[in-house]
Amino acid sequence: MDTLTHTAMPMPAAARNTKWYRHLYVQVLIAVALGILLGHYSPELATAMKPLGDNFLTLIKLMVAPLIFCTVVHGIASMSDIKAVGRIGAKSLIYFEVMTTLALILGLVMVNLLKPGVGMHIDPSTLDASAISSYTKAAHDQSVVGFLSHIIPKTVFGAFADGDLLQVLFISIIMAFGLQMLGERGKPLLNVIDVTAHTFFNMVRIVMYLSPVGAFGAIAFTIGKYGVSSLAAYGQLLGTYYLTAVLFVVLVLGTTCRLAGFSLWKFLRYIREELLVVLGTSSSESVLPRMMAKLERLGCNKSAVGLVIPAGYSFNLDGSCINMTVLAIFIAQATDTYLSLGQQVTLLLILLLTSKGAASVSGGAFIVLAATLGSMPGFPVAGLVLVLGVYRFISEGGALVNVIGNGVATIVISKWDKQFDDATFRRELSRPV
Repeated sequence: MDTLTHTAMPMPAAARNTKWYRHLYVQVLIAVALGILLGHYSPELATAMKPLGDNFLTLIKLMVAPLIFCTVVHGIASMSDIKAVGRIGAKSLIYFEVMTTLALILGLVMVNLLKPGVGMHIDPSTLDASAISSYTKAAHDQSVVGFLSHIIPKTVFGAFADGDLLQVLFISIIMAFGLQMLGERGKPLLNVIDVTAHTFFNMVRIVMYLSPVGAFGAIAFTIGKYGVSSLAAYGQLLGTYYLTAVLFVVLVLGTTCRLAGFSLWKFLRYIREELLVVLGTSSSESVLPRMMAKLERLGCNKSAVGLVIPAGYSFNLDGSCINMTVLAIFIAQATDTYLSLGQQVTLLLILLLTSKGAASVSGGAFIVLAATLGSMPGFPVAGLVLVLGVYRFISEGGALVNVIGNGVATIVISKWDKQFDDATFRRELSRPV
């Protein structure tokens, strides 16, 4: 295999001697703690902090589309073996399908074992469905054909303006092949794209200094609006979800890492800053650029990172898959809606298809769940009102699992396709905290 270079987000020599309070993960952790305290003791002021989190996410999303474009185009166009792109794509889809299926099955098993909704005896006719009307309207517009058609943007610039990852990935792949076909004539443009990518990575580094502020604003708003009392009221549901998420990470992803020859725990330590940012912002997209840079630095080939990470954010949402099965069965249990084993298997099979479109719309997993439940005869879709108040807490866990799952996927697929620098990987994971 050719020698790989990893120039994105270089680690300064003095980084290991940095004082503890200058570490980003420490700052984010303090910001999250302060946000929780403010949300609990001053809810009205805390909800006013929402723009801090929203504007931080907007800044990050501003750079996601061009970063993906530059990374994918340069990664594919600079490859001598163009067939490797097809191999990586095929292996990614196989891996994604296996992992999301396991996530859905585990969610289904755990919610049936722990029964968090049993005994609530809620009459669906007493629920006010107006609170979820925007979600059910969006769900009505969801279809397989619509999802596939949505991948193709109306204009080239429209995909970047909307920040749609799948559309940007689609354009990037076509552009990369077109540039590769130019051969030597395309080298000057390829160099410009590479320099542009590094410029955007540096922009991300600058913006990430604001991540403690963004995390503080987002978590303060969440606690201030929904309150710690909502955590207590839905303690059993949240406990079921987070236990399932932990089991998936430890058992499924942990076993996958072991089979691939590396330690999940060392990898989690390596991305600890990104996980804390996700915890604070409730968004896996907030760390997408940093994850791409870190995985390159970890030894993954640039083309593999450029393909697997953006595709994974649409097709490998393990945490979202868990929350969809857990919430669906919880609603059935809470409203005394009987679902036979056959109906639950049908629900799982439908979610195998519909979950792949969760990232294509705002509020993705919730809208996809509404669309899926709406396709089940006799299912009380209004029951989604029951989980609306705690959904943000659940989506935080889902975002964490999504980030971990896509990071593991990139390493595993890179190793599987031999697009990987093992010596760099071992050195990076062995760095002291």
